[in-house]
Amino acid sequence: MDRRRRAAQDRGLIRVLVADDQEIVRTGLSIMLNTQPGIEVIAEAADGRQAVELARRMRPDVCLFDIRMPGIDGIEATRQLAGPAVTDPLAVVVITTFDLDEYVYSALRAGARGFLLKDAGTELLAQAVRAAANGDALIAPSITTRLLKAFAHSAPAASPPQPIDPLTEREEEVLALVARGRTNNEIAAELYITLSTVKTHITSLMGKLGARNRVEVVIWAYETKRTGL
Repeated sequence: MDRRRRAAQDRGLIRVLVADDQEIVRTGLSIMLNTQPGIEVIAEAADGRQAVELARRMRPDVCLFDIRMPGIDGIEATRQLAGPAVTDPLAVVVITTFDLDEYVYSALRAGARGFLLKDAGTELLAQAVRAAANGDALIAPSITTRLLKAFAHSAPAASPPQPIDPLTEREEEVLALVARGRTNNEIAAELYITLSTVKTHITSLMGKLGARNRVEVVIWAYETKRTGL
């Protein structure tokens, strides 16, 4: 671990790599994030190949990738850094101007832990970065339900795996709320349980479903029609 990375971790900073082919956008995103407590942009990339190279070398806590980039796009860059075949995946949040179902579906399948539109604003951007760094996921609320329903209408390549152990009634309730885009705090309030209990249930769900992160839990919920919608 290099001295800069160790120093950032000692200060409790979330280290972010920003990749976008437009310099004005990269600069704007970096400025927005650097003004947020506990977040530091450590590098910028102008294309997908550079983003992957920098990410592998610097191991940021979160990568923030545009979709449309030269060389390789943000979805392929995400797949190379966080896809199912990656043994030590990085946290990736995809951000784009284009509100298209196919982009979200592809990004989440590739391993992204978040999906935002570029008009999301500083607060939501920072929330998505913090969520990804903590192993959670945040998808823009304006598109969560509609876009995640793409999973329900898209036949999976194979039948969704069955849980290692049956889900409890409470886990089913938590699963449905996670699939609807609820945060841990919202789930705790709706089910009248503590935040730590919510986290315990989500950890249990991930273990039973063989999911690496919250997004994969959501995908499974939609593919198996377990959303309660």
